[in-house]
Amino acid sequence: MRITLPSGTPAELATPAGPPARGLVVVPDIGGLRPLFDRHVDRLAADTGWAVCAFELWPGREYLPVPDRMGEGGTLDDERILGDAVAAADATGADPVGILGFCMGGMYALKATATGRFDRAVSFYGMARVPPMWASATQGEPLEALAASPGTPVLALAGSADPWLPADDRDALQEAGVEVVCYEGADHGFAHDPDRPAHRPDDATDAWRRALAHLGASAT
Repeated sequence: MRITLPSGTPAELATPAGPPARGLVVVPDIGGLRPLFDRHVDRLAADTGWAVCAFELWPGREYLPVPDRMGEGGTLDDERILGDAVAAADATGADPVGILGFCMGGMYALKATATGRFDRAVSFYGMARVPPMWASATQGEPLEALAASPGTPVLALAGSADPWLPADDRDALQEAGVEVVCYEGADHGFAHDPDRPAHRPDDATDAWRRALAHLGASAT
């Protein structure tokens, strides 16, 4: 169901029939909250028994086409987005709460470790460094956030052909204590959207299995 976070940001929340075993916040890719993520939220809640909440990265700017969002990434504000991530965690009504994100959302999942609100995190091909075209005073560095939260278990799922997360950045994540699983030949976005040309069903299945196991699912 659609809810509104205290900031006014729209979010999608799914809860199990009984008390949730834990909570999970899902941070969408650059395309923001849309039916694809409504389905992810519903599926994850049904499969795990968790309370799951995804929120909009671009509140008030949902109309922007993706090419424009690519150019305006630097206008996004960590304080607002990470505040919404914490509010989404609170909206699950569960404890503990993990966080999972994709692409741009994966970058924010890495940053969210520094909030102290999440007990574990998964980044699907999230950037380890803010891309130069998004660099701004409101964008903190993911690696710095990870350094501020060295005890948080973090899993990064990546493809070896991903230009947004090259080998040097994957190495930097490992040096920061992140468990990195790299799929040979996979490009950016290989796991979460079957309509993308980069989608690889077998790798996606394995990546989701690893992600849910890392987050604490008893069976995936």
